[in-house]
Amino acid sequence: MLKSFFHKLFSRFNDQSKNISSAAVIIGSATLAAKILGILRDRVLAGEFGASKTLDIYYASFRIPDLVYNLLVLGTISAGFIPVFSDYIKKDIKEAWKLANTILTILFVALSAVLLVLMIFTEPIMKLLAPGFAPADMALTTKITRIMFLSPLLLGLSGIFSSVLQTYKRFFITSLAPIVYNVGIIFGAIFLVPRFGINGLAWGVVLGACLHLFIQIPSMISLGYSPRWIFDLKNAGMATMVKLMIPRFLGLALNQLNLVIVTIIGSTLASGSLAIFNFANNLQSFPLGLFAISYAVAAFPTLSEYADDKKKFIASFSLTLRQILFFIIPSSAILIILRAQVVRVALGSGSFDWNDTRLTFDTLAFFVLSLFAQSLIPLISRALYALKDSMTPFYVGFVSTGLNIFLSLIFVKYSSHIGLEGEEIGALALAFSISSIFNVMVLWLLLKIKMGELDEASIFKSTLKIAIASFCMGAVVQGLKYALEPFFGTQTFIGVALQGGISGVVGIITYLTICVMLKSEEAIIFFSSIQKRLFKKYIPRETIDSSS
Repeated sequence: MLKSFFHKLFSRFNDQSKNISSAAVIIGSATLAAKILGILRDRVLAGEFGASKTLDIYYASFRIPDLVYNLLVLGTISAGFIPVFSDYIKKDIKEAWKLANTILTILFVALSAVLLVLMIFTEPIMKLLAPGFAPADMALTTKITRIMFLSPLLLGLSGIFSSVLQTYKRFFITSLAPIVYNVGIIFGAIFLVPRFGINGLAWGVVLGACLHLFIQIPSMISLGYSPRWIFDLKNAGMATMVKLMIPRFLGLALNQLNLVIVTIIGSTLASGSLAIFNFANNLQSFPLGLFAISYAVAAFPTLSEYADDKKKFIASFSLTLRQILFFIIPSSAILIILRAQVVRVALGSGSFDWNDTRLTFDTLAFFVLSLFAQSLIPLISRALYALKDSMTPFYVGFVSTGLNIFLSLIFVKYSSHIGLEGEEIGALALAFSISSIFNVMVLWLLLKIKMGELDEASIFKSTLKIAIASFCMGAVVQGLKYALEPFFGTQTFIGVALQGGISGVVGIITYLTICVMLKSEEAIIFFSSIQKRLFKKYIPRETIDSSS
């Protein structure tokens, strides 16, 4: 009865996405809402605390819980769960659900054990992580970190649910999870901080993790899932996942090491440096999550399905890559040209003054230099995972991480020699961008060697059209930005918002118009996907296979 109820209730929400573009529209729309809430969250934090030591403590407290989640959860899901679970579904649905319950049980036990140990040793770990913190700040950081250790346990279970739903190409509910997660954090910042101080921020994170998990449970039940406690380390699917997971685990460890190095170096710089780095990173992550991650996540099940069909695999990969660039290249141009307006509108309130704004938009500019590379890394990595090759991204990531750490130390030490004196935190963003560009170049080369060809002619043709349209858009935005300044000024929130908003909207219209004039295939496909989603016109499977 319960399963039947949830099946009827969530059947509309659980509609299967018919192709990559359709799925990406769903994911992207929900991601847009989540990112807007994320910016609202950062604005609330910036207005309440400014770029201060308090927020440095908050972001430092995130580091270890976030590391645990990324290593023990994303390492399993990204590299192993979806391909293996997808194979099980094709063969035996009962065994597939057994595998899911096995993974959930083992993950729960493993996370609980790891988090318990980390809670005991939180203080000495944080002293290594943030050596620049004073004793009082360290004590508060330790306390907040221990509260936040509840979140990776909840997000870990939720991550498996998301992976199951994505395998079934049910993206709607999984896309809502990040939205409610941010709602929990905002609730904590607005309602819990006045009562519990900075501890309220930590409890807001835990609340968001709870919502992230609970919102997906009804959809899981509607698919036929029943929770079972199965602790079976000898499960064949588990063994296959572990083989795929280990290289990905190591690769994610390298990514987390990057963030740890940033935290260590940032804790020794001027007060508020960590907050500025995180604010700038969150802003540049807006288009990254909205477009690049949405398409990469949507493409992964399809790439896994076509792993044994080289022609369809390359066609899906090429089209997805071109669609990512269709959004990311103009987004990069807008963020560079309107970076001051973006930062001021998103964060400029209360204690967040002009100096904080200047440091943040300078750091943002360094991040955006590699936005195209950051956007393609998730797709190329997932293409390799779909081919059951998780070692290549690890090896490339290992070298890229070493390069990032080396450049970070060099750029900060010699910041005055490269024009960044007083803006050392921007040097860390510059090092990150250079290593990201190196990463994507090597990944592309190695994937090409593996596949033989990647439809380079179509990619080059599309990229050229996108670049021309983006250049024209940039010229319009730049000119309009200065033309509007005398009318709106830059001294008020409304003035800055109107200046940046009108310039950006006119620029986007210009970009889309030129893309249509150039007969951009990506623009046609995107608008078609929106039309089909709005009017519920689904296309036959054979058409999907040939176009996705």
